Amino acid sequence: MNISLKSRIAASFVGVTAMVVALGVTVFFFLHKLNKEIKKITKESNNVKVLTTEVRISAVSILKTQRKILSYSAKPSDVEELVSLCEDFQGQLQRLDTFYSEVEIKKIIATMNGYAEALKTVVSKASVYNRDSAALSSIEELADKILEAYDQFQNIQYIQSEKRDERINNIIEETNKYMLITLIITFFFAILLSLVIPGKIALPFKKINDAIRELQDCNFDVSIYYNQDDEIGELAQEINKMIHSMKTFDELRASRIQMEHRKFDALANMVDRLVIISNDKGEIIYMNNKMYSLIDLQSDDILNKSYTDTLIPSCVKETFDIAIKRRSKIENTPVVIYDRTPEEEIENEEEKQVTFSGHSTVIPIRGKDSSSDFYLMIMTKEIMT
Repeated sequence: MNISLKSRIAASFVGVTAMVVALGVTVFFFLHKLNKEIKKITKESNNVKVLTTEVRISAVSILKTQRKILSYSAKPSDVEELVSLCEDFQGQLQRLDTFYSEVEIKKIIATMNGYAEALKTVVSKASVYNRDSAALSSIEELADKILEAYDQFQNIQYIQSEKRDERINNIIEETNKYMLITLIITFFFAILLSLVIPGKIALPFKKINDAIRELQDCNFDVSIYYNQDDEIGELAQEINKMIHSMKTFDELRASRIQMEHRKFDALANMVDRLVIISNDKGEIIYMNNKMYSLIDLQSDDILNKSYTDTLIPSCVKETFDIAIKRRSKIENTPVVIYDRTPEEEIENEEEKQVTFSGHSTVIPIRGKDSSSDFYLMIMTKEIMT
């Protein structure tokens, strides 16, 4: 299935946005869960503290009332108050029992509840005015046992408080761990997307850029392969068409240049004159057949080489030097070309054999700039007019 570039970029942004939203939702979920757990533990801890405070107050009140009953100034209302305090104490213990699941704590709460029930029974049957030592001793013993059991409960509750703090810390650490894992996974996918998506989008542009660089080097044997039917695919097809047109045009241009070169070569060889062409760098790029025959050299010894490095006669070199330096026309310069007989075989200058004596005219052929100038030298025996 072919998807347009616009749709792919949009899908990429949607994917990244979805990842960010998922990360935000996940973090919110963990934070909400952490907050909920901490609220639950805090609320439970506060309720336990309140009930514990009430139980402590009730226990202290029971102890005070018990001492009053044991004194000689006790009244019947003190007995009723102690019974009421025991009932309140039992009710508080029942509510406190619902917050614990540990057997040890429930056992201590049940023990305190039993002592309160026994104290309530003993007090309700005892007489304030009949100072029965057995009953009074039972009241004192039960009140002391209630305080002793409460001390045990406080010690255990202190341990439970430390466990609650440890539980909160564990919840926080676990939440941090899950959040860190989520962040790492999200960071990994973000890196993966940042590596894959830009590469997928930039790859066709790189192919187009490479093809254009080849075109700049006049290499028309290139094409852009892209099989997606999207905006880039359309651009690649149009560029391929352009490359094909440029290649066809270059072939036609090369064929036309070759044809014109043949025409020029035919005309240059038809005239009874010597023809040499040099570029602005002093490299010989053409000579007609008459010139080759005159100086007795091959094309490999002359063409595309600087005339200073060849065996071209010195008069030709000097004329080209003047024309190239001045970038102007040189007319009817006298030239004398001698036979290329080895110097050791010639005893004096007069023995040199002249193969050509005449005049040379150099005509500059201007290009778009000086680097594309050409210089056409025509040598004749007569003065050119």
